Amino acid sequence: MTDFGDEISSHPATWPEGRLLKHCSSRRQRRSGPGGQHRNKVETAVVYEHEPTSVTGSANEKRSQEANRKVALFRLRVNLALAVRCSAQPRCSDLWSRRCARRKLQINPRHDDFPSLLSEALDQVLESQGDLEPAAALLECSKSQLFKFLKLEPRAAQLVNDVRESQGLKRLK
Repeated sequence: MTDFGDEISSHPATWPEGRLLKHCSSRRQRRSGPGGQHRNKVETAVVYEHEPTSVTGSANEKRSQEANRKVALFRLRVNLALAVRCSAQPRCSDLWSRRCARRKLQINPRHDDFPSLLSEALDQVLESQGDLEPAAALLECSKSQLFKFLKLEPRAAQLVNDVRESQGLKRLK
């Protein structure tokens, strides 16, 4: 897990595409395309690497390179949300406030806002050593809503549970 602390003003998962890509290298790869195992090798696979952290995101399941580029960028953002820590903010973001109506967080894990929200939630929860209560209070949602959100990305729930166990707290289900 990379900790940026105060080095950056915002989490890389929240950056606009242009800013994020300035810090990334990209590769195109040949993978098998439609038509069988050894036919139609096409260069549609895309791999992005965030150079400061070496975090990657890749995609090769779509037929179009542009579609794979979008999926790879989304996966890179999710992986950055999981791997990179920034100092938790003293209040929830405007994006979080818009998504958390009446203390209920509403987001699809495939939505473009998901990685930004995930990074914010993880920064808060991990700063409180896995204790959901202070993080949920700051994020203006219930503890159950917060963990339900984290379970949308199983690796995030696992990360929180690992931190909780290291602090002598019970695992969450």
